Amino acid sequence: MKDTLLIIGACGQIGTELTQKLREIYGNNQVIASDIREGNEEMMQAGPFEILDATDSAAILEIVQKYKVNQVYLMAAMLSATAEKFPHKAWQLNMTSLLGVLELAKEKHIQQVYWPSSIASFGPTSPKVNTPQQTIMEPTTVYGISKLAGEHWCNYYHNRYGVDVRSIRYPGIISWKTKPGGGTTDYAVDIYFKAVENQSYECFLSENTRLPMMYMEDAVNATIQIMQAAPDAIKTRTSYNLAAISFTPKEIAKEIEKHIPNFNITYKPDFRQPIADSWPQVIDDEAARKDWNWNHKFDLELMTEEMLKNLS
Repeated sequence: MKDTLLIIGACGQIGTELTQKLREIYGNNQVIASDIREGNEEMMQAGPFEILDATDSAAILEIVQKYKVNQVYLMAAMLSATAEKFPHKAWQLNMTSLLGVLELAKEKHIQQVYWPSSIASFGPTSPKVNTPQQTIMEPTTVYGISKLAGEHWCNYYHNRYGVDVRSIRYPGIISWKTKPGGGTTDYAVDIYFKAVENQSYECFLSENTRLPMMYMEDAVNATIQIMQAAPDAIKTRTSYNLAAISFTPKEIAKEIEKHIPNFNITYKPDFRQPIADSWPQVIDDEAARKDWNWNHKFDLELMTEEMLKNLS
């Protein structure tokens, strides 16, 4: 039997590129894209698309049965900066969507679930450098609280009902294909857009704020790799730490200046600064590298070349 995949939240920053890559691997008709609104032209024409509210589990079940879906990638979420403005809405979307999909897997409508967590699930009391896989986790943002709770629900459904659910704690994700979507790490996307438009960039974080980041291609590959791994290779059922590069706004600006010498950056920290300050600076992802052979490809230099080349 061929795998049929449903992507919920396919129009988001990661969802867009994940859908495209999965269609290349599994075939256009085997990957059902869905979101609360229509996707870009390329997505709509490449394969099946369904308008879907991620919190409506009856509607999800309908699509699962219609297409005989056996894998669900639940990518819909309200991100950190936006969630702080709408805490109740964020909790409702982030938790209801996950519990609905886990229930469908428990009832054997789905064989495998992917759900993304985030470095936001750590907090000010977590070690900042080489943050371990298992450590103190006391998040102080709504997004982080929902992600940490979600990790434990995933673990619970795996231990209690045998649900094959897999998860990664994403760092900040950088891509040239989709514009920023309300995250605290989004300055590292926006800065490239502004640089190419020959503008100066006003950064909402201070110059030495070090955060873990990753180029989109690496993030997409990691997501597919964990889902393709043998079930007994997945030893962690909360969520795996994932790392590639860590840098500050000052360091990324310096890298851009090598290509665009007159690029100018200024700093005006806003409400996102305390969010960033509560997160790790460098992540230890040894467990992912050992359990399912994770390895990143892009460093800051290579990523900057790619971003500027594609945006130009």
